[in-house]
Amino acid sequence: MQSTTMSSAGVSATVCRRQGGFKAAMRGQAVAQQHHARAGRSSLRVVARDFPKPDFEKEKTFQEMAAISAAVKAAPRPKEPLTVVIAGAGLAGLSTAKYLVDAGHKPIVLEARDVLGGKVAAWKDEDGDWYETGLHIFFGAYPNLMNLFKELNIEDRLQWKQHSMIFAVRDSPGEFSRFDFPDLPAPPNGIVAILRNNQMLSWPEKIQFALGLLPAIVYGQPYVEAQDDKTVTEWMVKQGVPARVNDEVFIAMAKALNFIDPDELSMICVLIALNRFLQERHGSKMAFLDGCPPERLCQPMVDYVTARGGEVRMKAGIKNIELNEDGSVKQYNLLSGESITADLYVSAVPVDIFKRLLPAPWYQQQFFSKLDKLVGVPVINIHIWFDRKLTTVDHLLFSRSPLLSVYADMSTTCREYFDTERSMLELVFAPAEKWIGRPDEEIIAATMKELENLFPTEIAADGSKAQIRKYKVVKTPLSVYKTVPECEPCRPTQRTPIRNFYLAGDYTKQRYLASMEGATFSGKLCAQAIAEDWNTSAVKPSQPAKEKALA
Repeated sequence: MQSTTMSSAGVSATVCRRQGGFKAAMRGQAVAQQHHARAGRSSLRVVARDFPKPDFEKEKTFQEMAAISAAVKAAPRPKEPLTVVIAGAGLAGLSTAKYLVDAGHKPIVLEARDVLGGKVAAWKDEDGDWYETGLHIFFGAYPNLMNLFKELNIEDRLQWKQHSMIFAVRDSPGEFSRFDFPDLPAPPNGIVAILRNNQMLSWPEKIQFALGLLPAIVYGQPYVEAQDDKTVTEWMVKQGVPARVNDEVFIAMAKALNFIDPDELSMICVLIALNRFLQERHGSKMAFLDGCPPERLCQPMVDYVTARGGEVRMKAGIKNIELNEDGSVKQYNLLSGESITADLYVSAVPVDIFKRLLPAPWYQQQFFSKLDKLVGVPVINIHIWFDRKLTTVDHLLFSRSPLLSVYADMSTTCREYFDTERSMLELVFAPAEKWIGRPDEEIIAATMKELENLFPTEIAADGSKAQIRKYKVVKTPLSVYKTVPECEPCRPTQRTPIRNFYLAGDYTKQRYLASMEGATFSGKLCAQAIAEDWNTSAVKPSQPAKEKALA
């Protein structure tokens, strides 16, 4: 067994690996890899087919994001570029840097680890196989990311799948229920998809569910944000939505959106997703990246930034934020002993890390002290390489199991991991709070029991059918912030009360909550705020303010 621990300022991912048969792995014995014959499986047909890129350019949300990109790029040029130091090379930090160079400035991105991506980080094992922090899906309802892919000229790296949502059927092992969206405008395409599925909800339940969602469809974002004080289950009772909707739909959605159950999750999270799916023609379409995010998405952002005068420094973790007498930032002090000064400073690290770096004088302000409400949720991502090809679907699948959220056979869905002979399942284990501290062997054993229900003819919990060649368990104790009720008022804007300090991150104020879209959008908003505040300013941020920043 080989075991390593990777950490970044208190957020860690524990990775374990064991090769050989499953039963032997559970005993801790070293067993040579075996390649089993696939006798009797000649009828298996795995069809991997990508679909054309959706026509996003006509969507209002896409055009809104394109307009923000254009406004940042067209901002008046500063007399001289400002040096902006950004902590964190995840999607939020790299997005901030990308749009800052568009606005005419020089960003310097500092990353504590030796890998790009933050919450979308990935690593290679000894065999050259990638394993990732999470199972990352790109929705059509991510207009900022769709713009970013276009601006970086990497749209061809998204592998779009059939416009469907596929759920495992409860109490019917091996069966799945599909919501297939016809090629119609929204919301008719979503309505037809729901009405055509008679496995999960009865007609009376569909009608009651639709009536419950009607206010969100009619009143839009103001209504959605007003539901932040209710959990999903509390909202259901208030709206008269049948309990079976929770069992059949919301449990799976809650675990996919925020890795927790509906009795904890704020309804704002579910309504934001449903609103986008119901109001945008391509909103619920899904795409897989054609490889690992650090190489296929983050590196192009780095290349874009460095080609325009910016910098990205790895293994440059921040020890603390040192202040001037007026409460503004004097410099970032690094773990290496080096100090970095700049015109402006940005924190694009996760909220739990930022709270540890937060200078004591700033905590006196409610803007910063209210961040205590925002706490990362634990999540576990699992990769299992099998000795044979499983009967699979070229799509994301909602497991609807007690322990698993979503999963996919990456050997079918993704070009980088494509394998016609053997499957590699990537699975999200959630909720993970009670499991994050358990041994990897226990987590894999529990996962195999769940997979036995999903693949009853091919996988057995005792390992007597498909054999595990190897596995990786990636534990993230503090992932995206836990979207429980009353979090929305605690989310900070990208502008802070500190004149030379800004924030980016999926926890900051933007409409897409804790997601890849939220992270990249926050970076764009951060860069936009800096351009608006300083591109035409007659003074530099380094000049003393007339009043103390903490006044």
